[in-house]
Amino acid sequence: MFAALNRLILRIFGWRAVGPFPDIDRCVLVAAPHTSNWDFAGFVFAHWALGMQVRWLGKHTIFVGPVGWVFRKMGGLPVDRRGSHDLVAQLSEEMEASGKMHLALSPEGTRRRTEHWHAGFYHVAMGTGVPLVLASIDYPGKVVAIGPIIELTGDVTADMDRVRAFYADKVGHTPENQGPIRLRSEESESEGVSHGS
Repeated sequence: MFAALNRLILRIFGWRAVGPFPDIDRCVLVAAPHTSNWDFAGFVFAHWALGMQVRWLGKHTIFVGPVGWVFRKMGGLPVDRRGSHDLVAQLSEEMEASGKMHLALSPEGTRRRTEHWHAGFYHVAMGTGVPLVLASIDYPGKVVAIGPIIELTGDVTADMDRVRAFYADKVGHTPENQGPIRLRSEESESEGVSHGS
């Protein structure tokens, strides 16, 4: 009933969720593009419509009082960004300890344009041996879609080429805020090849 209700809510606003979510116990869910505050609502309603239980990260300051309780019930994990915390290690440990966990991460990390994706999603998946599941929000088509499962190989550029292929035609709420889909480590690898040649 809950999933059906959320599918109805999406339809009322002209949106649809395309799945299904793969039948796997643990994964890192990549949510992109992220160019607007509306993306969060779109992904949340779509995940509920597809019957998914997803954990997601939020600033610790929003997890206070009754609202904080609601966010936790919605799968939120508070993150304190003030200090120096090895977030990738913490998330990897939580993933390892969990029998079932679908961890949603937005690699852009901000609604503004960036020249690189944060690599945390990749390191968590590689470190725990879980696959990536790609999810997209496409505003022109009003579709939130669950895409392919990617088993990472450790060849960063080859793995990221598959990610780039999936998101190539996805357009966010504010297209000018979409930067290149590229990790900093890919540039380091390219420089190493050019210096060695």
